[in-house]
Amino acid sequence: MQCPCSPTQLYENCCKKAHLDITKVETAEQLMRSRYSAFVLANIDYLNRSHYSKTRPKKREQNEIKEWANSVHWIKLSVLDLEKGTKTDATGIVEFKAYYMEDSSIIILHEKSNFCKENGHWVYVDGR
Repeated sequence: MQCPCSPTQLYENCCKKAHLDITKVETAEQLMRSRYSAFVLANIDYLNRSHYSKTRPKKREQNEIKEWANSVHWIKLSVLDLEKGTKTDATGIVEFKAYYMEDSSIIILHEKSNFCKENGHWVYVDGR
């Protein structure tokens, strides 16, 4: 299967590694891409594991996210900019656009996501 985050990669060689073991994620961009793929696959367990503990959604919100993720048709991901977020950094910012179709309309989610390392691996903190 093609990886949702990149049309040139196979899922098993890309985001599947992160979904199976979050400690394999080396950069903030890799985490952001793996989270996008988790949204496409409605993998709420991974979205929860990859979310900063202090901003992690509650169980009810997680169920709503899963329902929403399953209700839209994901189109593509475009990474626009990176600030830090390398293997040696403790924080990073990834700017991206995620395209999806909802109710016959194409929606573009444009976000600058903040990431940090928690318990030795990258996690999503929040976005604007």
